[in-house]
Amino acid sequence: MRRARSSAAPKPRGQKRPGASGTSGASAAAPSAPSASRTRRSAGQAGGDSRAAARQPSAKRRPRQSSPRAQEAGPGQPPPELPPPPTPATPATTLPDLGDQRERWETFQKRQRLTFEGAAKLLLDTFEYQGLVKHTGGCHCGAVRFEVWASADLHIFDCNCSICKKKQNRHFIVPASRFKLLKGAESITTYTFNTHKAQHTFCKRCGVQSFYTPRSNPGGFGIAPHCLDEGTVRSVVIEEFNGTDWEKAMKEHKTIKNMSKE
Repeated sequence: MRRARSSAAPKPRGQKRPGASGTSGASAAAPSAPSASRTRRSAGQAGGDSRAAARQPSAKRRPRQSSPRAQEAGPGQPPPELPPPPTPATPATTLPDLGDQRERWETFQKRQRLTFEGAAKLLLDTFEYQGLVKHTGGCHCGAVRFEVWASADLHIFDCNCSICKKKQNRHFIVPASRFKLLKGAESITTYTFNTHKAQHTFCKRCGVQSFYTPRSNPGGFGIAPHCLDEGTVRSVVIEEFNGTDWEKAMKEHKTIKNMSKE
């Protein structure tokens, strides 16, 4: 007796039933993979955000403020220098009580363009050095300059001692109060010998002796007339002095030892 064929369509081989355990496990694992990757990315982004947030300055931190000088200069430029503090005003010289001569004194100052001290010096020099003129002079290179009050008619000594003869030391003598060194103190050097009383001063640079301190008058100066500027000497009288026998010549001379006295 033949068996009747079933009308149900045959199921293809290799397909598994929907309810099989293998199929359900695979299908459950498949969607979980992308979910995990998304989770890792989100975690990484969160970590990066937190690190970026850490790098950013705190909102509470106050920005630096530039000084007004830097703001005026602008970016990339040094700040301008502040002006120096004002110099305090020098108080005016208070004139002594000149009485009726006050106006005349002030007019004299203005006319001569002198300070109070300068005007007083001019009048004192004119009175004390009455009959004298102010000579100026110096060495050859100009490093040493001086002024001296003396007569316009000069009395010159021509000494023949060992050193004066070699350097032709002709000179006239004045008190120290009438001599003023204007410049060149640092340019002067001194030579002495024998008694070391005479101070033979001369310029370090050019070697010229324009003045010195003589042994005969240690309280004064011997001035070389040939080192004076032109225009103030009216006449010259030369007297020979026997310096080779210095002690005897000093005893016999009547006026030379007093020439440095006021």
